[in-house]
Amino acid sequence: MQMKICVYGAGAVGGHIAGRLAEGGAEVSVVARGEHLAAIREKGLRVQTKDGLLHSHPNASDDPHALGVQDVVIVTVKAPALSQVAANIAPLLGPDTPVVFVMNGIPWWYFHAEGGPLDGTRLPKIDPDGTVWDKIGPERAIGAVAHTACTVIEPGIIKAANPRNRIILGRPDGAADSVLDALAAALTAGGLEIEVTDKIRDGIWEKLLMNLVGGSLGILTASPMGEALANPAVAQAAERIALEGVAIASALGSDAGDPQEGLSRLKVSTHKQSILQDLMLGRSMEVDALLAVPLELARMTGVATPTLDLIVGLAVQRARAAGLYKD
Repeated sequence: MQMKICVYGAGAVGGHIAGRLAEGGAEVSVVARGEHLAAIREKGLRVQTKDGLLHSHPNASDDPHALGVQDVVIVTVKAPALSQVAANIAPLLGPDTPVVFVMNGIPWWYFHAEGGPLDGTRLPKIDPDGTVWDKIGPERAIGAVAHTACTVIEPGIIKAANPRNRIILGRPDGAADSVLDALAAALTAGGLEIEVTDKIRDGIWEKLLMNLVGGSLGILTASPMGEALANPAVAQAAERIALEGVAIASALGSDAGDPQEGLSRLKVSTHKQSILQDLMLGRSMEVDALLAVPLELARMTGVATPTLDLIVGLAVQRARAAGLYKD
C-alpha cells in the first residue's frame, strides 16, 4: 500500500528526503513556507543529485490542516523551531502516526526509554517549556541521523552533493516496528541508503562527534574543515574534541565509533557546516543541540572536557555576539 508521508520543513535536508520519497512511489506532502513554498507549488520540487534530477510535485502547504492525517510525519526543522512544530503538527497525526525527527545533535527525546540512571530526564535547552514532549510525546518519536550534504540553491531547488546519502533510523527503545520498516523501504526505493538500528544513540553520537568538531571550529574559522584542519594546531584541537566526545558517549553507554574515520573525512571536506551557513546568513543557530547540551551531558556524567569547554565557549560567544543565540 502506498504510504502517505508528510515532510515538515522541506528545506535542504527535508526537501531532499521528500524528493527521494516521491521517486520511490510514496504519496508525499510537505510543509514549507515563503518563496520556497511558492516555487514548489508553481514548478514542483527539484532535487539535483549525482545520479540526475529528481522532479516531483508534492502537495505543499504552510498549513498542516490542508494536508490531513499521515501514515508518517518526518520533521526536518532545526531545533529552535521545534516548539512551533509541536504547536501546529496535530492535524497531521492519527492515533498511531509516528514522527521521525531528522535532526543534528542531541534530540529532545534522548533519555526516553534510555534505560540508564537518567531515564526520563528532559532537556530544557532543547525543549524549553516541554511543549514537544507534552504535545507530540516521546512514544511517537523515531530517531534519524542523516549523512548527507544538501543546500537550497534557489527556491524549490535543492542540491544533494554527496554521491552516497545515508540515513540511520531507530526507535528510542530499540524495538522493532513494522511502520518503521515500511518507511525504510520507501526511502530505499527512492535511492537512499537506509539502516534501521536498535541502537540509534550510537548513530547520534557518531555524527555528533563530527558536528562538535566541524560546528565549533567552523564557527570560529568561518571555513570548511578541509581548510581549517590543514593547520596542525587546529587539527590537534579537533582530535582532542573528538576524544572528549567519545568519553561523554561512553559514559552514557553509547559507542561513538572510531573518531579517526570521521576526522579523515573532515580533513578533505569542502562543505561548510550547516551551523556556519546559518551564522553567515544570519539565521537562528542550533547551538544548544550541537554544542551546549553535549557539555551539559558531560557535567551530568562527570566527564572532564577541557578542550570542548574552551572551543564551545568561544563558538557560543561568537553566535551570541552575532545576535543569533540567547541562552
